[in-house]
Amino acid sequence: MSTAASNDSLPNIYHLKVLNQPSEMKASITTSELNKMVDIKRIIPDIKLELTYTTSENFMHAVLYAPTTTTFLRLPAALALKKVQDALQKENLSLKIWDAYRPYSVTLKMWDLIHDDRYVADPAKGSGHNRGIAVDLTIVSLKDGKELDMGTGFDNFTDSAHQDYTKLSEDVLKNRKLLRNLMVENGFAIFPTEWWHYYYSEGQFDILDFSFDDLLKNERKQKRNEH
Repeated sequence: MSTAASNDSLPNIYHLKVLNQPSEMKASITTSELNKMVDIKRIIPDIKLELTYTTSENFMHAVLYAPTTTTFLRLPAALALKKVQDALQKENLSLKIWDAYRPYSVTLKMWDLIHDDRYVADPAKGSGHNRGIAVDLTIVSLKDGKELDMGTGFDNFTDSAHQDYTKLSEDVLKNRKLLRNLMVENGFAIFPTEWWHYYYSEGQFDILDFSFDDLLKNERKQKRNEH
């Protein structure tokens, strides 16, 4: 594996443990299979993806990830998200993901622009995205592919995006409640200032700084070893 950032810089800036070497990831998985990072499309083939940070159409106005056709979560988080997707599909609905796993080096770039931990993770702590347990998402209709009205778009840094903001239409409140209830029922916790952000609340996971390409290669290698 190549790393998303140099090994001798990131772990020491904030005295955090940041895994960015293949041997570290292998040791982590050996300790527990739950530490596996899995291709979300392999676990949930029909989930919708619109990976915002692979383009410049985001609040950073920059491409933060190399082009990719998928994203990643830790195995238990991905399996929990599949339960949410299964429940929505019974209502002719689907999840759509804007972001899931985020290399730690990307969090550093975001913090350089926005020093506000209500909206961007403080790299001194690392984020659920860096740990592979957080996901930014919404619900779309399978009938027409349109997003349900949630009152604001993704990465809206205003009070109207907060989970407890109620000066919204009944439809918007209903839609947010549907997403929130299903996510919480399946082991995810809310993030107070972002209606779209949830993190898997069961278990402790290390901060990672591997590229998406690295993770794809690693997963292919794991699958070969299983056969």
